[in-house]
Amino acid sequence: MPPLDLNEQTQQLRALARGFEELHDRVRDLSYAPGTDALRKITPLLLQAQELTTTALGHLTALDNSAYTSLTGSRAGLEALSATVAGASLACTDLAEALSANPYEGAPFDGHPADDAQVRAARHAEAIPRMSSHLKDAALQLDVGATACHYLATSITNSLPVAAPHQPHAARHQAVPRLNDTQHAALKALAQGGGQLCEGARKGVARVVAKNGSRIPVATFRALAKRGLVTAETGKSLLVGQEITVTEQGQRALAQHRPAPVPTVAAAPATSAMPRAHR
Repeated sequence: MPPLDLNEQTQQLRALARGFEELHDRVRDLSYAPGTDALRKITPLLLQAQELTTTALGHLTALDNSAYTSLTGSRAGLEALSATVAGASLACTDLAEALSANPYEGAPFDGHPADDAQVRAARHAEAIPRMSSHLKDAALQLDVGATACHYLATSITNSLPVAAPHQPHAARHQAVPRLNDTQHAALKALAQGGGQLCEGARKGVARVVAKNGSRIPVATFRALAKRGLVTAETGKSLLVGQEITVTEQGQRALAQHRPAPVPTVAAAPATSAMPRAHR
């Protein structure tokens, strides 16, 4: 059996992350009516979540049986991927629970009256909050799964031997990601003691808080994690909180950051007053 190509694995993990992101957006933006419409729209989401779970499990098995286990930090990578498998499975469960909470229409048993419009409306009103809660939980798990896959892909890439060993040491470290001002401020705050990724006050919505109290947009955190500048302790639940640390690559990005130059406005040339005409 040929050895596992870790470079190919990183590309596949990024593709898996995009799959998590795509499904997250579909679940988050889902619009449905209780009953048959909900069943028709949620079913393909559940099937796709099951495919993502199977794919993530396949990557975990492949990496666990490869030379990846000899690389520095591989244990944390395998733990992150196993947590991704668990999170994807929970997303499947949440989507299935949404289908379970869905109010279905059908004929009652003999001797029982059929639901009238008022009873049907009451059943729908009771089911919608439960379904929405399960869908939000599923979206949250998918969002975390995407971040974990990006982190693992970057971690594997950084752990691989340099392809061109004859290059000087400085050249191998010159490709440090450039940061915009928002990303630099977030990374700087996280570098001052770390931070935490946890569930926000609104259920199903994650939030990131630095230890110094700064709130960091989740999109900014994901951009930093995608480029391997920060890592989150994905083995823990968001309810408990996942500790965030800045990686060595992130520290280099901070050290090499240069603020964008402030555009200067050229001063208008001074104009001398026109002499008054004397009559």
